[in-house]
Formats: sequence, structure tokens, C-alpha cells
Amino acid sequence: MELRLLGGASVVGSLSAYLEEKGVRLLFDCGLTPSKPPKYPMKPPAVDLAFLSHAHIDHSGMIPWLCATYGMDVVATQPSITIGTILLEDSVKVSASEGFPAPYDKGDVRSLKKHFQRATFGDSLDIAGLEVVLHSAGHIPGAAMFEVKSDRNLLFTGDINTLDTYLVNGAKPVDCDVLVIESTYSGRDHPPRMETEKAFLDKTKEVVDRGGLAIVPAFAVGRTQEMMLTLADAGHEIWLDGMGWSVNRHYAKMPKYLRDPEMLRNAMNKIHTIKHPGDRKSVVGKADVIITTSGMLDGGPVLNYISEKKDDRNSAILLTGYQVENTNGRMLLDTGHIKLNGNITPVQCELGFYDFSAHADHLELMRFIKECSPEDVVLCHGENRDVLANDLKEEGFNIYTPTEGERIDL
Repeated sequence: MELRLLGGASVVGSLSAYLEEKGVRLLFDCGLTPSKPPKYPMKPPAVDLAFLSHAHIDHSGMIPWLCATYGMDVVATQPSITIGTILLEDSVKVSASEGFPAPYDKGDVRSLKKHFQRATFGDSLDIAGLEVVLHSAGHIPGAAMFEVKSDRNLLFTGDINTLDTYLVNGAKPVDCDVLVIESTYSGRDHPPRMETEKAFLDKTKEVVDRGGLAIVPAFAVGRTQEMMLTLADAGHEIWLDGMGWSVNRHYAKMPKYLRDPEMLRNAMNKIHTIKHPGDRKSVVGKADVIITTSGMLDGGPVLNYISEKKDDRNSAILLTGYQVENTNGRMLLDTGHIKLNGNITPVQCELGFYDFSAHADHLELMRFIKECSPEDVVLCHGENRDVLANDLKEEGFNIYTPTEGERIDL
């Protein structure tokens, strides 16, 4: 069994894993890193079949190029197909607006529908004698882990969350001989989820009670819905802006991938949606809370609201997700300044950060790995893998921390 991480081995982003077993060649994910400029994985060879774990661009971003270049099929769940296509179309727009050449165009994205093979959790696929089984990864709706059954069973996790959230149930361990697992939060633990939620709700109420606007930047896929479910019963006048409203409509049509479809529908009914940019200025005067993209403040309607309220000390920007290096959100966290209309501007309104991560933390990764009982563990998609690797070695696991392109014989 040969494994190569073509991207996303020692960094978070551009994940792509090539596996060859008994003459069958498989590819798991083919993402890009939406930095400026974007970063790409090594170009994969032609394979017999590709698999997409979930819709996020750091896992899906090069799928259109892959299919246009090789004409190969890609196995994914319905949410990953539907939401992934939306994100990939947006990726083409972003490339054009930022002046970076895209490796594919809108036509390549539209052509994906003839290359996707839809599958769901529990499905078993036969690929030239190899069996591949899909399991829920718990990260966002439709996120899948792939179990390859052979002389030695291998599990590729993609991104995982082992905790139940309002939106989805957490991932369950799968017995395997080889585990290829993300390590995004190696060396870091999340605060208890209920404590984070209470602190977030308390701060939101405080901001509203003093007459301010709570601006909640959130990723359109997964985080927006989680914030809606968290805030739905808080009694505030809540508005939603950005791509999240479109994602909501699609998720509502795929209830089997949600922990509680009725809860999401109820939240959608309680929260107002901004559908026209011209409505934003009037909404600022009547909203208590605005949930909006982008989650890292790199464009999107969130910048309109920050521009309106940046000098209002009664208002607040409540960040709900990790802010990657060199993003606007990270600059705001580190310096109290933000880039608006090309200018670096100080922000006077309150700033808060709440860890609603959809990734398993260090302790959760350790627990999941132990319960999978693998002989070999391949750590990827993490910039601090050595901490997790050392803890696992002490537990007797055989650990690999490959560099991009390095061949591992398992």
C-alpha cells in the first residue's frame, strides 16, 4: 500500500492524498488554499476514482481542474456536491476579482455534474476489487470519511469533529489498520462547548442591551447555520446576509444529513434574510444581530457592516472561527486594525473571539485515534503535528508525519 500526501501534509490547506493498493489508484480530496495568491497541491496522476470528503475549498478547490484534465469521476455525498459546486463557482469569481489566474473556469465547474458519483454514509463501493465505505465525519453536513478495505484497512478522515453540535452529530471511530487523519488542532484544546456558547450569548445580549449591533462574521457553510441555531431563541432581531442563506435552502432539502432538520427550519423562519445589497443600510438601524460572510473578513457584506459600526463603541464584532494568518480577521485580532477599501483603518468597536470550531481538538483527536485502534497513524493537514505525534508515540502508535510528495509504504 503506497500513500502520498500531494498537499496538506505539513500545512492546513490544499489537502490531497494519493493511494495505490493492489494496482488500484485512488485520490482523496484535491483542494487549494485560498491565500493571496492561492496555493495548490502537487499535480496528481490520473487515478481510477477520486473521493471528495466535503465541500470546503481547501479540500475541493482543484476538483474542477482534476475532472477537466483527466475526465475522472468523483465520489461525494449530495451536500458536498451541491454546496461544493456553489463554493467552487464563488472561487472563480474571487480569483477574477483579486486578479489571480484561476486553474479552471465556470464551464469546468458546470461540467462537474457529469463527473460526480453520489453516495451516502454506509454505502459500500467496489473499485476493481477494493471496497470503499463512507462514514460520517461530523465536520459539516455531508462530510465523509472513507474506509478502504483490503489486506490492511485504511481510514481517510478528511476534517472531523467528534462532538455533537446543533447542526450535525459527531464522527464515530472506525476500526482500521492505517489511519490518515487531520491534525489541525494538534497541541490545542477547545474550551468546553457549553461555556463558549454561554459566553457568546451573554456578550451578544450585553451588546444589544446597550444599544449596539452585534456583527457575527461566519463561514457560509456550517458556521452560519450553527450560529443561527445558537441564537434563534435568544429573542433578538437577527438578520442574515451573504451566501449562508442559499446554503440554508439547500440544507433544508437534505434533512438526513442534519442532526435536527426541524430545528434548522425553525431558525430559518425566525431570522430575517437580506437578499438585496441596497437593503443593508436600512437594516443596520433595526437589527440587533447580523450574521454574515465572510468569516475571516476577507471581503463579503461583513465589511459593509464593519465600515458602518467600526467607531461605535456600543457595537461589537464577535468572531466565531479561527482566523488564518494574513487574513483581515487575523489583522483585526492582532492589531485592532482592518483593511477597508484599500486602507488600513483602526476599529473602535468591541472585538470578541469565540471558538466554535468544527474540528476535533487535541484531546478529541487522541481519543478518536485510540478508539480506531490503528497500527499506523499518518498525520496531515496540520502545522503543529509534532505535539500530537509525540503523545501518540508514547501510547505505542507507529506515527508518520510526511512532507508533501513523500512516499509512504504501509
